[in-house]
Amino acid sequence: MAEPKHRIRALHTDSTVTVYQAYAPHIGLPAAREGRFPAAWKRDRMTWIKPSFLWMMYRCGWGTKEGQETVLAVEISREGFEWALENACLSHYERGLHADQAVWKRQLRHSPARVQWDPERDLRLQPLPHRSLQLGLAGEAARRYADEWVVSITDVTALAHAIHTHVRDGDLDAARQLLPRESPYPLKAGVHHLMAS
Repeated sequence: MAEPKHRIRALHTDSTVTVYQAYAPHIGLPAAREGRFPAAWKRDRMTWIKPSFLWMMYRCGWGTKEGQETVLAVEISREGFEWALENACLSHYERGLHADQAVWKRQLRHSPARVQWDPERDLRLQPLPHRSLQLGLAGEAARRYADEWVVSITDVTALAHAIHTHVRDGDLDAARQLLPRESPYPLKAGVHHLMAS
């Protein structure tokens, strides 16, 4: 069955959802060791979280891009994730969804979170026809993320490198076996305004 164009797919449990980020080692390693973000992590900057492992791999080049060498799996509370979605605004203007550009810009300015849909990626990091969620957190949302929502932080850099090695060797089946088991995330009513056309 074909994937809908916009759907959140994630590794999730009844109480948590896993998102991915990549950082330089001076932030990523202490975060994984302590299970919380260190003081060097700026709570006043926008941070982007990604439920799609392969989209994160595309973004960080399998953990090889400068400043993104440490790949983290951040398990957060579903309650927090859903709060962010409920308080989010689309990162782009959508005719028919927003009354006009001024209304959208006002929403964007006042929203602590923003939703962006980017092409999902396959194992070779080529774009797929359906989209993957990126969730930007700023202000209150970034602070809540770092200080309230985090359940665990795991360094998955070695996993990223292992999957990448299988892909380079042409063994996509072995690579696929190692991927996190992402499945459709059940959205609550009230966040369908985030499903762009």
